[in-house]
Amino acid sequence: MLSVPEYQSKFLAYLESYSFKKEPEGLYAPVSYIMHLGGKRLRPVLTLMAADFFGGDYRDALNAALAVEIFHNFTLVHDDIMDGASMRRGQACVHEKWDVNTGILSGDVMLIMSYKLFENYTAELQIALLKAFNQMAAEVCEGQQYDVDFEMRAEVSLEEYLLMITYKTAVLVGTALKMGALIAGASADEAETLYDYGLNLGIAFQLQDDYLDAFGDEKTFGKKIGGDIAENKKTFLYIKALERLDSEDAQLLRDLYELNPADSDEKIRTVKDLFRSSGIPEIVRDEIRSYTQKAFDCISPLKVEDSNKQMLLDFGSTLMTRTV
Repeated sequence: MLSVPEYQSKFLAYLESYSFKKEPEGLYAPVSYIMHLGGKRLRPVLTLMAADFFGGDYRDALNAALAVEIFHNFTLVHDDIMDGASMRRGQACVHEKWDVNTGILSGDVMLIMSYKLFENYTAELQIALLKAFNQMAAEVCEGQQYDVDFEMRAEVSLEEYLLMITYKTAVLVGTALKMGALIAGASADEAETLYDYGLNLGIAFQLQDDYLDAFGDEKTFGKKIGGDIAENKKTFLYIKALERLDSEDAQLLRDLYELNPADSDEKIRTVKDLFRSSGIPEIVRDEIRSYTQKAFDCISPLKVEDSNKQMLLDFGSTLMTRTV
């Protein structure tokens, strides 16, 4: 297997070779724009890694990896519209640089483009890949709807939140791995095992995002600390804090999450103090470690080279300790 930076380099070279310049320009220019805004490209890298993990050739998985990345960016274009966001990766969102209608339509064509990439595989393999992809695509939409619903509710349970991030974030990570495994000729059970690894890793990834949003370093995290707090997002930190605070402080936390406009430095400081007083930083770190270990346990029984397993273990460990 290659190193993660090598997989990233191989994928980026393939991305650069893929032409997004088509007519009408008003439809495709935004697609090219969002696809070249950068990002860690972790999901397509996982697809390539999974192909090599089972003894295949990562080059056979490049089209599926690109489908994963185009789909992911399609969701970002539409999510930014729904969230009323103005910036993405330090640049103007598509709907800000152009307009909302363009963002909707360009996002739609990105979804179609991701599906067309599966035409490069044999009919039998297409069926298996599309079955996995279709299930994931529907669940991502379901996760987004849960997220929207939770914004309107006073209370969200921990189980509901974990389901939401599983659908909105983790299923794409799991499916990226599963498709790479299928392309390499892995059995259905082996591909599902790698999917489970990705699912647990995806949950840990989102919980790490929750943690960094409140307690990360703004210089390395790349955006203002406390964004979820400012937007009154009921993350793992918020839900768990309500369970642990006394009734007076719990009510204060609820009241702070009712403020509108919600964005204030004083509010963010107070909420973070409440999180700290209830032991939330260490609790969420323990939860991240727990889900990462669950991911590691998934791949332990697989009959593949130990060095290949170590690559996925190292990848998970890196995600668990990331600061960006």
